[in-house]
Amino acid sequence: MTIWTMITKMSEGLGRTCAIFFLTLLFSLPLGMLVAMLRMSRNRVVSAVTKVYIAVLRGTPLMLQLLAVTYGPFYLFGSGVAREKLIPVVIAFSLNYAAYFAEIYRGGIESMSRGQYEAAEVLGYSRIQCFMRIILPQVIKRILPSVTNEVVTLVKDTSMAFTVAYQEMFTIGKQIANSQTSFLPFVIAGVFYFVFNAVVGFIMGRAEKRLSYYR
Repeated sequence: MTIWTMITKMSEGLGRTCAIFFLTLLFSLPLGMLVAMLRMSRNRVVSAVTKVYIAVLRGTPLMLQLLAVTYGPFYLFGSGVAREKLIPVVIAFSLNYAAYFAEIYRGGIESMSRGQYEAAEVLGYSRIQCFMRIILPQVIKRILPSVTNEVVTLVKDTSMAFTVAYQEMFTIGKQIANSQTSFLPFVIAGVFYFVFNAVVGFIMGRAEKRLSYYR
């Protein structure tokens, strides 16, 4: 098999890799904010339950979570395994990354001084208006480097979908490597991931520059 043929076959899986990446961000970023709000709730029960959720999702391997979401319903309820593996894969990734994003959000929100809330209250802002118009824009600016780090990690973590036999780029590359007894498909996959991350890094870097309005 020629290098071009390998690249062509692996490119078919690149679309699935991108699907995991973009869908995970689409769901995990807002879910992470919700989890962060629940984590900071004054209700001790809600806060404690959310804290356990974050601890479990961050403290167990993503690979295990993929297996649990994909095959768990079959072992627990006897239901069939989902034919379209993208759905459980995205659910597992979104739940996992929401836990990480939640802690990033919480760190950013709690780093804001209490005085800004008090000043907003004096100006007649409600707590929601204060958060949306004053606190959140500053939080986004502060946490963007940490979010960028998680997004870059997500690009590489998409390869874990091979655990549940989802035919993304790395899985196809692994199959080609086994059939051809060649390490070249892994090199090609590495180049794909490097370029993908270079694009992500460039976009996030531009976003950071746009938000560096005090420099």
